Amino acid sequence: MREQPDRRTLKPGSGSDEAAPTATATMTVTSAQTVIATPGADEASLPASSSPKPFAFGDTWKLNNLDPAKPFAGNVTVLGYEQGFTSVGKASEEAGAPGYVWAYTELRLCGVKGSYTDNTSSWTLYYSDGSRISPSSSTYSDFPKPEFPFEVTVTVGKCARGKLVFPVPGDKRPESVLYKPEGLDEAREWSVPKA
Repeated sequence: MREQPDRRTLKPGSGSDEAAPTATATMTVTSAQTVIATPGADEASLPASSSPKPFAFGDTWKLNNLDPAKPFAGNVTVLGYEQGFTSVGKASEEAGAPGYVWAYTELRLCGVKGSYTDNTSSWTLYYSDGSRISPSSSTYSDFPKPEFPFEVTVTVGKCARGKLVFPVPGDKRPESVLYKPEGLDEAREWSVPKA
């Protein structure tokens, strides 16, 4: 597994990036924790203002909490993407437009230190035309299992792994899976391979 952590320092509330030779990026997530991504040696040549490169499926983004009152370390990974499964519910009905089908992305969130709470609203699918699709608001009994929990807290040595379902246009494939918890300035991105 390859890791592609950040090379920027973001100070909450400052609104500016500062270059630093061994910098990390901070974010505040929905549970009001501040976490960072650990820098990697393979990105040493990138300028401080560069956006993080997209991950490949199976690559892990490492999170580390900066708040000593609530320490946390963990990993986020997108494992795969499948499009076109059938269900008793119709994706076109949920999307309110014809031509939609069901798709899912398989996710894993693991705790290494402390505890961390997240929910499915942190995830979207991104398309090359700029459109984004949020996860399904439905949970039909025949959706692929195991389903990724709507809200989950992970602790040391525990993970949440499952499939998160989306209604998507049947004639298009997303460019990437985005992870952007509240407070993170720039989403982390996993590229979706061409079909």
